[in-house]
Amino acid sequence: MAITISTYRGSASGEISRKSTSRPDLSDFEVFVKTTHSGVCGTDLHYTKSEMALGHEGVGIVAAIGPKVSTLKVGDRAGWGFVKGSCGKCTECMGGNVYYCLNGADVYGKSSLDQGSFGDGIVLEENFFFKIPDTMASQHAAPLMCGGWTVWNALQGHGIKSSDSVGVVGIGGLGHLAIQFASKMGCMVTAFSATASKEREALSLGADHFVVTAGVKELVVPRTIDHLLIETNTHPDLNLFLPILSPRATIYPQQIPSGFPDWTIPFMSLLDKGHRIVFATAGPADQVSVMLDFAARNEVKPIVEMFPLNDEGIETSIQRLRGGRIRYRAVLAAQSS
Repeated sequence: MAITISTYRGSASGEISRKSTSRPDLSDFEVFVKTTHSGVCGTDLHYTKSEMALGHEGVGIVAAIGPKVSTLKVGDRAGWGFVKGSCGKCTECMGGNVYYCLNGADVYGKSSLDQGSFGDGIVLEENFFFKIPDTMASQHAAPLMCGGWTVWNALQGHGIKSSDSVGVVGIGGLGHLAIQFASKMGCMVTAFSATASKEREALSLGADHFVVTAGVKELVVPRTIDHLLIETNTHPDLNLFLPILSPRATIYPQQIPSGFPDWTIPFMSLLDKGHRIVFATAGPADQVSVMLDFAARNEVKPIVEMFPLNDEGIETSIQRLRGGRIRYRAVLAAQSS
């Protein structure tokens, strides 16, 4: 029996409209999830002028499963992110790094353009859905499917220890999650922001120290930074941060600035201190479940603004996100959820 799915799509003009598509019945390992919640991520803004279904931070209820599905059952809550499929056979996939599939991963914005989380459902193979912990609310789970996985990959995928000093530049959609995760891991966390008024919130999220970056020529920190997570939507001037980094520190740029601008880096200063720049946006798929479990047990919760998953809610949330007025993640909720 064919499955009909309705999604909200971008267009060349930037107007977002709804379109229904039909697909064949489920194959052996496929799962049909009816969407209840979707995060609205900064990455979505890059695709509002593309002819494709929008949204990649989804949570919903399993409505049907293929005959060989073993990890999910009808009625389970499940989430998905920006990787929607891969070959499953190459060395990268076998190692869990499905985003880097040598035969081309099915990634948001590149393929499967008729499927997204701004809609009423999605069909993927079971390996690309992740069960949501019982103690985690769906509106908190949705932003973790991309934003949470992104910061988790930097913190867990590159040898960061509880004894390390972690700096988080930017207290927004990703930054407020990075502070929480790093703090719950036991790291000393220093939050950097151009906005002095964010100090109280940064400290309440778990930061040990807060440093204002606007209008200063020199930063002062109680301890040098071993790992610097850059969570701003513009490239920072690394020359401001290099003096406060430990030798052989690692820098993780994690946001994608609008227009994808080049970034000029102080090559010799990085070389002289043995610093590394690591682009850690996508990690092993099995870490998504680990991340969700950690967040549930340690009460890592996105701060969200709720909108209805309809024309008005999508338009309003995107406008607010584009204007930098969301605190700190927008979440769409289906009206029946």
